[in-house]
Amino acid sequence: MATDSKNLRTGRTVWQSRRAPVIPYTPLTRDVRTDVLVIGAGITGALVAEALSGAGLQVVLADKRRPMAGATSASTALIQYEIDVPLTDLSRKIGAADAARAWRRSRLAVTSLAAQIGERDIPGVVSRDSLYLAGNKMNAADLQQEAEARRAIGLETLYLGRAALKERFGISRAAALLGYGNLAADPRKLTAAFLNAAHDQGARIHALVDIVDVDARKAMVIATTREGHRIRCRHLIFATGYEFPDTVPAKGHRIASTWAIATVPQKSRLWPEQCLIWEASDPYLYLRTDSDGRVICGGEDEEFSDACARDDLLARKTDTLQRKLAKLFPDLDTRVDFAWAACFGERPTGLPIIGEIPRMKNCWAALGYGGNGITYSRIAADILRTALTGGRDPDADLYSFQRRR
Repeated sequence: MATDSKNLRTGRTVWQSRRAPVIPYTPLTRDVRTDVLVIGAGITGALVAEALSGAGLQVVLADKRRPMAGATSASTALIQYEIDVPLTDLSRKIGAADAARAWRRSRLAVTSLAAQIGERDIPGVVSRDSLYLAGNKMNAADLQQEAEARRAIGLETLYLGRAALKERFGISRAAALLGYGNLAADPRKLTAAFLNAAHDQGARIHALVDIVDVDARKAMVIATTREGHRIRCRHLIFATGYEFPDTVPAKGHRIASTWAIATVPQKSRLWPEQCLIWEASDPYLYLRTDSDGRVICGGEDEEFSDACARDDLLARKTDTLQRKLAKLFPDLDTRVDFAWAACFGERPTGLPIIGEIPRMKNCWAALGYGGNGITYSRIAADILRTALTGGRDPDADLYSFQRRR
């Protein structure tokens, strides 16, 4: 197998209750040649394929599942520039200058994605501010330092003490940080829009294509399918989410499980401004609203052992999420319409891996982590487009395999 196959999700997500967007894909029935082969038809593959085809490259996109059938359908799609690792903490891990670059690049990625969404009039996407609550990892004083650090690098952030937080949002916590200009989306609609855009630009989308071997040569990469068809390309990109390619160095990677619920609709009971909410805790809670007035709430992350163990915890984790949600907002109706579990990946820095794979000439990886998967997919699309058209992105070193920390 070219990738480490995993059962990426279970349960029924709120997005699966809606009509699936139409994607123009076909089976692969013969050998083909292309400039770029993108493996993976989720949100990362969609954004990468759209960027590369828009730059004039011939693109083939292949997935062993149908488009959007992997982890993308389980995403809660909080699209934030705020990285899972706070700026003050990341500065200690990788240095203040590089931490500032990483945070600014995430801000730029969300801004750029919002511009693309607006230009294409993609449905199911709304602008949202975000609220970061004090928790067991960062107290009020820590959040005050974090706010100062963010403002110092040009990221406007409002510190809210206990009284201000309670008055504005009705939340009883010691403090919170308010950030601006993030997004919430229907991940399937978002992915479909970019897959269709890539197709309109000439990309060919093939589904139910299992790549079982990759032969990376000096001037060409040959990918072979289970049926024996060959895809010859100048560059190959793994956009396989949390199913890591067998050849990718695994040091520092951690696969975890997360759980999520969607409540019954309740438009009259939602919190003021409907901002995205997450907390400085371990495990942390995150929540948002959707277009039907549901609250989507997730968290309770644990290290992934196997899909059966993860799935066996679904009922207990659902109860825990309901209880935490009710404690945060006592007036909410926390009855659950949908509950699901999924895999996600993370690293100590909270940053993704984007770059050429060591000892695999012309083979690249775009692997997102943690709560910033869609944001990092946008960054990956930009970095790979620049690299494959002869340039170098100024922030590429932040995410490369060669980076030691």
